[in-house]
Amino acid sequence: MNVQNQNKIQVSNNPALVSIIICTYNRANYLNKCISSILAQTNQQWELIIVDDGSDDHTFNIVNTYVEKYSNIRYVKHKNLKLALSRNVGLLLATGKYITFLDSDDTYKENHIESRLDFMKKNSQVDLIYGGVDLHEEIFVTDYYKDSLLINVKDCVLGSTFFGKRNVFIELGGFENLNYGEDTEFLERASKTFATKKITHPRTYVYTRANDSITIKKELEKNHDTLI
Repeated sequence: MNVQNQNKIQVSNNPALVSIIICTYNRANYLNKCISSILAQTNQQWELIIVDDGSDDHTFNIVNTYVEKYSNIRYVKHKNLKLALSRNVGLLLATGKYITFLDSDDTYKENHIESRLDFMKKNSQVDLIYGGVDLHEEIFVTDYYKDSLLINVKDCVLGSTFFGKRNVFIELGGFENLNYGEDTEFLERASKTFATKKITHPRTYVYTRANDSITIKKELEKNHDTLI
């Protein structure tokens, strides 16, 4: 590598304290905004693992520009395995003391990582936190416990907001490959062994629905069932 190219490369000089896992499938149009929100974090002690779940759009072209520039961003692609198993691939690659997630159509506010680390340091007895979502619309999805009911997303368990100690995810063996509700199922298992806590503030995880979001699919399915 020549000196000119080396000067263009920007990387964090800090060791990875937090592993961020993004699982994506055909979300190329959202990735720049998503990844940029990580680069803008006030705390830069992170590594980013992007797991491509078999995309056939231009996801690679988008991600590769970041991989070439930042040594703390890694990319892996496999055939379509769905979200739970893709997250598990990310867990196997993660090296941070803490592990968290970001859906590829969502973003972080700039103090997201810093605020989560602050909470964990002040509450060392807690192993896993979730919540703190900033929603710009009222979204209702099928209730995990009773599929005849709808529940507001803000009251759901959103696995993308999990922020926990590494051993929580490793000892539990990651996520179960379920058709729906793998986040809630994981939290149920975690709560039996570890100290978990839902937080409401600060709301630094910005939830956005892509056109092919599972929440939209579930909403349409529910509306269709009601009309029949």
